[in-house]
Amino acid sequence: MKFTFDRDAMIKEIAIAQEIITNKSPVSILSNILLIAENNVLTIKATDSTVKFTTTVPVDIQQEGRTTIFCDKFMSILSSLPSGDVEFIQEDIEVTIKPIAKRFTAKLRSQTSDKFPEIGTSENVPFFEMSSKELKEMIKHTIFAVGTDNKRMFMTGVNFEKKEDKLVMVATDGRRLSCVSKDAVNVPDFQSAIIPTKILYCILKHAPDEGNINISVIDKEVFVKFSNLEFSSLLYDGQFPNYQRVIPENLTTSIMINKQDLEAALKRTTIMVDKKVQRIIFKISSGVLKLISPESDLGTADEEIPCRYDGQDVSIAFNFNYVIDPLKIIDSENVVIEFTANDSNGGDEVSVTKAVIMKSEKACDYIHVIMPMNC
Repeated sequence: MKFTFDRDAMIKEIAIAQEIITNKSPVSILSNILLIAENNVLTIKATDSTVKFTTTVPVDIQQEGRTTIFCDKFMSILSSLPSGDVEFIQEDIEVTIKPIAKRFTAKLRSQTSDKFPEIGTSENVPFFEMSSKELKEMIKHTIFAVGTDNKRMFMTGVNFEKKEDKLVMVATDGRRLSCVSKDAVNVPDFQSAIIPTKILYCILKHAPDEGNINISVIDKEVFVKFSNLEFSSLLYDGQFPNYQRVIPENLTTSIMINKQDLEAALKRTTIMVDKKVQRIIFKISSGVLKLISPESDLGTADEEIPCRYDGQDVSIAFNFNYVIDPLKIIDSENVVIEFTANDSNGGDEVSVTKAVIMKSEKACDYIHVIMPMNC
């Protein structure tokens, strides 16, 4: 096999392959990329056995063929070279890499392609299109809320389904839940799917902000295509929790806070929070939200910021990360927190112990549900 390629174009594709590969052992075939040179196109494939990646690079082929090489070492060599054309020559198990503009030669050992895992084609897979921007928004509003308990793998992914005329994504770790929906225009029905986060992060990083993305959910696999890139992933087995039962309805009270004020106050007051407990207390009174870091061995902190609220004094305790994470992606000037306070029992202040909703001030297609902590 022999071909010539542009160094910069190749680096861009190999960098994505590196993200897919997790096994760094040079002995394992999963540390390799598969290269197929034919019809003046180089096809590159990589996999960690769960997530699969395929891309193409235009090259000048003098001799067609296929082989696999150690991805990290190939990337290191390319990164050390100047921009320009590079020759790739394979003879038996030896691969020679020679930049046209330098008197430099590197030789790598290859492994035969028949040892590389099968990465099937999506040629006959039924795809549907959706806005790239909307899909990325859906991922941003859910991916941070996935669980980390590997004993419940079905909660470490994001649930994706078509529900009536909407596409819905939901993630939960059991203490919080994020749900977002978008209009499903010309989208066929498909089985709900629990998608691993690895392929979703690939979409976030590499999909364009404009145009459409092609998606297919079929059997136990999801396929995603855009530009010259194609990703696929096995889906998680298991039954995703009935998230609709978790979303509270008929909440009686709300508070509106300037997003920047809340972010800044959280940044300051959480400095003194016990990181093992991660609890911050919101004390709400007419026109004022007071954030309190409970006293610990390190000390305490509190700050008052204005809010839009007129009612009985209320106290809510949160894991502060569960407030900070959705704040990062809510895109409105103000944030709304909705809740139902407990009965006052004759006291001056009431507490909140049931699920709370956090969302944008404007009509939106996402909500973040947070379970309060004990005050």
